[in-house]
Amino acid sequence: MPRYVRIVNDMIDVLIKTGDGFVPKYSNFGDAGVDLVTTEDFTIEPGCRHLAKTGISIALQDGYAAFVHPRSGLAIKSGITVVNAPGTIDAGYRGEIMVCLLNMDKDSAKEFKRGDRIAQLVVQKVEHVHFVEVKELPESLRGTAGFGSTGY
Repeated sequence: MPRYVRIVNDMIDVLIKTGDGFVPKYSNFGDAGVDLVTTEDFTIEPGCRHLAKTGISIALQDGYAAFVHPRSGLAIKSGITVVNAPGTIDAGYRGEIMVCLLNMDKDSAKEFKRGDRIAQLVVQKVEHVHFVEVKELPESLRGTAGFGSTGY
């Protein structure tokens, strides 16, 4: 298997095909995610979804994945989020990265223009696991306490 990732100064190389898109960039030093921008003009009406094109494709080394997260500024200012947040880009996927946006605002449509930032992409190392079936799990302090069990 060819290696697509090279680590230099705590950064890894990710192969990217830009096609009609823009090379993603970090807004600030130390940010976890790079900004994804759209390659098209579109409007999302209140309560509606849109599958936004980014024009980019990437190749990740096995053991890595990329995750598409909402932008906090769009969420608070316009009610725009990513429907399947975070969206997962597996290492073997070579197609265009697209972002399923949702307008949660009840009254206002949101316009986007080519080059607008629509989401963030975070690349992470992921572990693969082997599931071992057992009849009982070992005890823990939390046990089976689930949703809301730690307070609000």
